[in-house]
Amino acid sequence: METTLLLTINKVRETLIKERGDDIERYVSQFVDLAPDRQIALVETGSPVNLFSISNAYRSEGLDVLVNIKRLNDVQYINKYLEAANQVLAPGGIIVCCLETKEKRKERILNKYPIPLNWIHYTLDFAVKRVIPKVAFLKKIYFRLTRGHNRVLSKMEAYGRIYSCGFEIIHSRNFNNLRYLVAQKVGDPAYNTKATYGPLIRLRRVGKGGKIFPVYKLRTMHPFAEYLQPYIAKKYGLQEGGKFRNDPRVTTLGKFFRKFWLDELPMLFNLIKGDMKLVGFRPLSAHYLSMYPRPVQERRKKYKPGLLPPFYADMPKTFEEIVASEVRYLDAYDKGGLLTDIRYFFKIFHNILIKRARSK
Repeated sequence: METTLLLTINKVRETLIKERGDDIERYVSQFVDLAPDRQIALVETGSPVNLFSISNAYRSEGLDVLVNIKRLNDVQYINKYLEAANQVLAPGGIIVCCLETKEKRKERILNKYPIPLNWIHYTLDFAVKRVIPKVAFLKKIYFRLTRGHNRVLSKMEAYGRIYSCGFEIIHSRNFNNLRYLVAQKVGDPAYNTKATYGPLIRLRRVGKGGKIFPVYKLRTMHPFAEYLQPYIAKKYGLQEGGKFRNDPRVTTLGKFFRKFWLDELPMLFNLIKGDMKLVGFRPLSAHYLSMYPRPVQERRKKYKPGLLPPFYADMPKTFEEIVASEVRYLDAYDKGGLLTDIRYFFKIFHNILIKRARSK
């Protein structure tokens, strides 16, 4: 049964110890200020309605701390719950939640049963609870039957959902097969009503005139991973070639797609629509573009991005070299126009097919 607990600070600590153990209470206390004057609620719910009902019992500024001991795996509408949590929290408020990651789920299933039953069980579990929810004509049936209970969640998907709903993760840690997250409210939710789970995705990218347009690609990352660019940039940094180092958002299948550019085939639709041209700089997210020097950001917005970037003509290694490569291309394009694109096309074609150039 879902519960909403309006407790004193001491009762919060007692309940955490009773429900989750001493380690969880110490962990929460380490990252959350549980001072007596703080407005705190401990809940076991996935219902936005329950959150709004308790918020009326507190000051109008909102809660300081919201602790939920219900797993995100068992919340039917995760983003709606997190959006509601954002609304009932005061600016800078803290949310504590937990989930079983797909990695821990796999480990639990494989350790629970003997070989080969464990692998049979895991394969069926993966197919039913990971693949089917991503199939357009089956996911509605799946969620109607299961109400989202005990769904499979990757760590990166959970993180992405949290960031998309206006939070920034302060810390996370595994306890007893569950991963606990402490996150702070830093802004408003994105309210993304067009999020997809299927193999074909639409990414928001900056185009000509600074207009945001959807770039079509095959999925290579976990759902909601695009919201993690600030987190990944801060935690992992950039590697040679301008990509994020050891990017954990990329799936195993996604690495294969990227190696052979299969993920970029749907971008041909952007070419047909006229959002992009054949040769030109990569279409970037607003966050990644913000890493460029301001004059280059503004100059980029004067042109259409392209399918074949100057990266494969020059093969720069550092971020600064990538920016310089794009500036050289734009300088040449301003002078030569279509002839510049033709020259770059053949150089890119030669590097990819003859020199086996690859982005890292």
